[in-house]
Amino acid sequence: MTSKDNSGLKDQKVKELNTADFVTPVKKHQDKQRVVHRKSKNRGAGKHGFSESNPGIFEKLLPIKKKVVHHEVFELMGQGELPLKEFRKTLLNFYPLVENFPKFMALNLAKTRCHKPGHEEAKQWLIANIAVEQNHAKWYRGWAEGFGISEEEITHVKPTPAMEAVVNYLWKTNEMSTVPVCFSATNVGIEWATGEWSKKVEAGVKSYLDKGLIDGNRKIMAWLKAHTNYDDKHPYEAMELVLGCAENETELNDSLEAAERSLEYYKIALDDCLK
Repeated sequence: MTSKDNSGLKDQKVKELNTADFVTPVKKHQDKQRVVHRKSKNRGAGKHGFSESNPGIFEKLLPIKKKVVHHEVFELMGQGELPLKEFRKTLLNFYPLVENFPKFMALNLAKTRCHKPGHEEAKQWLIANIAVEQNHAKWYRGWAEGFGISEEEITHVKPTPAMEAVVNYLWKTNEMSTVPVCFSATNVGIEWATGEWSKKVEAGVKSYLDKGLIDGNRKIMAWLKAHTNYDDKHPYEAMELVLGCAENETELNDSLEAAERSLEYYKIALDDCLK
């Protein structure tokens, strides 16, 4: 075998290794999600058939969700045209939301009671998904690292008041509100919009990579891929859990209002990223 052949084999092995390094953690995440979705289905989740084309009673949230999903920040990210300074500012300001997200869900988990309708399903769903969500902060830090944000910066980030308002609202809601209201504020209000804008931003990040503007480390796409490929069912499952746990129409209305407020705060935080 010639040295040229050896070089080709070596390059191929490096390529395979790099691909495996990236795929392994996301693949594990995907496998966990399949188990979660299968268990949800076995427990009867999905009876209302919520989906992108069938939001049911959550249809009233579409106007404010659209303002988040199609916000100028995400449009520019998706086109690969958001200046790096603003991109880094956005990544830093949103980190506390990502890092605290499984903690919000844990607060809701603590409220579940086995004798209440829908609570057993809610408990099992939260336990499974909290385990998955704990990976997201680590992957998000990898995304930030690729955009030149240091460990020191992201660890000690002080978000803007607008972003702090989102985090504080979710802390207060998950500490003080009922199980369906918490699901709606957190897993519907935040995850529904996030899953949609992540798809366009993934393409935009590839544009920054192609232009050589950022570091192409193997961790940079993990958080986005998790949200575009594997977490897209979360908000629809959460919608089912809201309806399964709400004990009356008042609680259901409170849940819708909580999701709407989360999205309103979400938009305000995005507006602030461009200032």
